[in-house]
This record gives sequence, structure tokens and C-alpha cells, in this order.
Amino acid sequence: MTDSSSTSPETIAIPAGLPAAGELVVPPSKSVTNRLCNLALVAWRPVTLVRPLRADDTAHFFAALRRLGFRVEEGPEEVALAPPPAPPARARFDCGESGTLLRLLIAALATLEGVYEVDGAPRLRERPVGPLVAALAALGVRIDYLGTPGYPPLRIAGGTLAGGRVSVDAGSSSQFLSALLMAATRAAAPVEIEVPALVSGPYVELTLDLLARQGGRIERLAADRYAVTPGPLAGGRLEVEGDYSAAAYPAAAAALTGGRVRLHGLRRDSRQGDRELLDLLARMGAGVRWGEGWVEVSGGELRGLAADAGRIPDQVPTLAALAPFCSGESRFTGAAHLRLKESDRIAAMASELRRAGAEATELPDGIAVAGRWAASAPPESPVEIATWGDHRIAMAMALVGLRRPGLRIANPGVVAKSYPGFWDDLGRLLGRPLRGR
Repeated sequence: MTDSSSTSPETIAIPAGLPAAGELVVPPSKSVTNRLCNLALVAWRPVTLVRPLRADDTAHFFAALRRLGFRVEEGPEEVALAPPPAPPARARFDCGESGTLLRLLIAALATLEGVYEVDGAPRLRERPVGPLVAALAALGVRIDYLGTPGYPPLRIAGGTLAGGRVSVDAGSSSQFLSALLMAATRAAAPVEIEVPALVSGPYVELTLDLLARQGGRIERLAADRYAVTPGPLAGGRLEVEGDYSAAAYPAAAAALTGGRVRLHGLRRDSRQGDRELLDLLARMGAGVRWGEGWVEVSGGELRGLAADAGRIPDQVPTLAALAPFCSGESRFTGAAHLRLKESDRIAAMASELRRAGAEATELPDGIAVAGRWAASAPPESPVEIATWGDHRIAMAMALVGLRRPGLRIANPGVVAKSYPGFWDDLGRLLGRPLRGR
């Protein structure tokens, strides 16, 4: 995988040596917003999202619903989704770069009477869907690949989800299982799903929690088996909780700079997997304190850490960004599927850390980073960091720039995929607006 962002004329300079301090209301959860959009689709009932995320990924989901005839009314704090009497007989969908939309939509469209084509940006055509398509085919759905087998674009002959027993390998993406669980609520008969391999289990737990709150009848028969009894889902007025994935960056900024940041809008009992990042920050030496409706993170002497990041793979870049400033080596493993995200995040993060002067080594399923700058000053020579077209690489490497002088982040606009206000929020915590050129 090569990076195409390094030639962007736009960059943002990261000021080093300033403590990240203050308070933020974290953005709404992208994972929850996308799942509730899909809930409206599989329930085929009106749903009002209260404080949903407004970002590139969710905008593509709203657009997909409009293609299906949904009325999408966007207000300042709410988005109302209302289905038409019946879906269109034919439609084409552009998923942009959203892997979540791609997988959820493929399975949901299998439940609707019509013929539908699904595609997306060039990088999305490199993201696998084969295990999901095979599982749907085993349940009676006809899906034809329009390009490379196992990848989009593809055509779905919907309305044919028959029910029965099926196995889906979710070893490269938990979204395969989440998509099946949601679609199975509209199947013609009960569905039993076996999952021989699963990564990012907390995302499935999040899906199950949302379905249960809406009346979904899903029984966990064993650690690797689920039974879904089809039936109506409630819809209605649904609030989107704050995003632990987005909160990770200001939390890590406080830990890294010796600052103190209080984050509002997070549920302590959330099923979001990235909540576990706060536990890892505490193990690394940061202060983590909970209050009513908020969590506060403060800096400390950071220690290197070896951890299995399989439950929070999207935070491997965040943790890797802290590692050069920790005492001792850090190793984050169990996340081989990171190579199949918006970029190969293992290769991207190792490359950009080395570009900044750190010592980083790719592992088959993660990354190892030496605590090179814990006892010595990092270099100060100017360097432009490539983002690989990936929002999480941009935000993670911005953290490095808080301690390593001279970093500029190329193509900073990629953060719009999940956290459009990131640069404004980071500047607010640093007490200095961040400016590009």
C-alpha cells in the first residue's frame, strides 16, 4: 500500500511543548450513528437520531437512505429518518470510503425487494466482503461481483434472505457478523449464525446491545453461536452517545503533554470497545478520574506497555504515538486486520513514526516502538507527515507533534471522515488555533 497524501499542498503545523488542558464535549459516536441508521433500514420504521455524528461516513449513510426513498430531515440536534411505503425496485449506492456502511448495507439490502448495486471509492474496492457475501448466499441471497471476486462493486438481488444455519468468518472484520445479526431480524425464518473467528468483539457487543434495546430477539447459544428470531424492531427516538474513539485523541494528548483534559458526553457503562483505551492510559502512567458525566485524564511519567489490542484495534495508532515518549519498549499486537482499514495502519504508523525519527518496527499483527525519546530530546528538524488518506493516522501523528517539534501533517482534511472538528478541538486545548497552509 502506498501513500497518496504526501503530495497534498495543504498541511497543518503542530505546535510542540504546550500542555493540552481544558474541557471538551466529545463528538457523537460514529459506530452508534451508523448502526442506528441501519436500524432504521432493517426496521423500516421512523427513527429520530438525537445528536448523531455529522461526518463524511455518516453523510454517506444518510445519502444511502435517501436513495432508498427515506425522508431524511436534518435539524440542528436531530436527524429524522422516515421510510417510504416500499423500497425502489432498483438503486445504486456509493459508500465512499466507509467500510461500515458497505458491510451493513450489503446485508440490509438482501432483505428488500429489489436489485441493488453497491460500490465506493478506490480504497473501498480493496476492502474484503467475501465472508459476508458467502454467508448471505448460504441463506438464499443472490449476489454477483461486478469486479474482483470478494470485493466491491457487487449486485444484490434482494428480498431473498431465507433463514437457516450459516457460518461467517469474522476474522478480518466484526462488521460481517454485525451486518448479519441486524439483517437476520428481517429474515423469512430464524437464523443461526456460527462464528469460527472474530476480531473486534466489542463492536458486536455494541450491535447486540442496540438490537436488544429495540426489541431484537437474539440468543447467544455459545461463545461462537447466535440465534436470531425475526421480528419487528421498535424504531423511535434514539440518542447517540459520545464517541470513545474520538475521545482517545484529547485523552492521549493530556497524558502525553502533562496536561489535564476533562471530557464530557461519555457513558461509563458504554459497550464501545475503545473505552478500554482509558484503562491502558492508566497502566502507562496517566491519571484517569471519573465524575458524573465526565472523565478527566492528566499527564504523568509514561511507561512502555505490551498489550493485546485485538479488542481496540483502531487505537493502535494512538498508543503507538505515545510509545516513543515512554520508558521502555511498547508492543501492541493482536490487530493484523488493521492492514485492511482505510490504510494498512500498521505499515502507515511504522513508516510515519520512522519519518519523525522514532524507532518503530512492523509486526505481523501489530507494532513495536522503542521508548527512544523518554530520556533524550527528539529531533527538531522540520518533517512533513503523510496521512495515507487515513483519518486515524492523521490524528495519531498529530499527537507525536505535541512533543516532537517541527511536524506538519499533510492532507489534514482526512479527519472529516470521523471527527471533522478535530483540529479546532486540539487547538482549543493547546490555547492556540492550528493553521494550515
